[in-house]
Amino acid sequence: MSLTTTATEGKAKVTRKNALVVAALSIGYLLLSYLLVGFKSDQLVLVGLANALYFATPITRKFITGFSIFIVFWVLYDYMKAFPNYWFNTVHIEDLYNTEKAVFGIRNGEGILSPNEFWQQHSNAFLDVMSGIFYLSWIPVPLAFAGFLFFWNRQQFVYFSLTFLLVNLLGFVVYYLYPAAPPWYVQLHGFEFIAKTPGNTAGLVRFDEFFGITVFHSLYAKGSNVFAAMPSLHSAYPLIVLYYALKNRLGLVAKVFFTIITVGIWFAAVYTLHHYVLDVLAGIVCASCGILLFNWLVAREGAVSRAIGQFVAAIR
Repeated sequence: MSLTTTATEGKAKVTRKNALVVAALSIGYLLLSYLLVGFKSDQLVLVGLANALYFATPITRKFITGFSIFIVFWVLYDYMKAFPNYWFNTVHIEDLYNTEKAVFGIRNGEGILSPNEFWQQHSNAFLDVMSGIFYLSWIPVPLAFAGFLFFWNRQQFVYFSLTFLLVNLLGFVVYYLYPAAPPWYVQLHGFEFIAKTPGNTAGLVRFDEFFGITVFHSLYAKGSNVFAAMPSLHSAYPLIVLYYALKNRLGLVAKVFFTIITVGIWFAAVYTLHHYVLDVLAGIVCASCGILLFNWLVAREGAVSRAIGQFVAAIR
């Protein structure tokens, strides 16, 4: 079913009650953010953009209402800074590194290397650039795909967005149950745990250096938690997109494109020392579990399914 903007779509004006709710949520978010993670300019940008879209037109109001699912994800991710996972469980560093080598180790003349160490020794400009391009797509591609679904099929948009949120929630739970250091941490700090270690661009620095920019340096300076490498949600996101592309029987070009993006991000995660192969596999499992769990919840036709149906109706 194709959904397009029509002359009769959502002519109702914003009620005073809804305006007050939006204002309360905006102020509450800014105050809570200040208390938990401190003031940041992007918080004002988020609030300003959300309010502008909500009050601009009926279609933008429905758009931002639907995309509030992604806003919830972003807020939760940002607030993880206030509650580091290493407060709650021991960070896995040496045991994870040794397991990676035991399962996926590559033998050379000097002994056994992890896949990260192997690619560190065999890096080249082409792979540096391609890995950077793939890694830059990990959020834009899901958001762009969600935007396409919003205008193409609102029900599938909601299903995709809620699956995306559910997969993230599952990943966040694992982050706190199993804090894990990324491969670059071992390269820089060995097996010693150092709290409040800042984020690092690792192998992606070569992409910045190739183009003379600081895009990845800026991105990783804002990371919520260095010790949240397992599972790799970078690896989970494109798989969700690919699943919904296949589910909605999009054209061959789209399927091939999303397949390349998915595999490319999986490779880049290991090549750039941001994740072990084990982290990538855990991300794939996390995405698969989230997709299966969401489909099960919808199929049950219970309270969750009815609530989802009401949300779909609200943005149509």
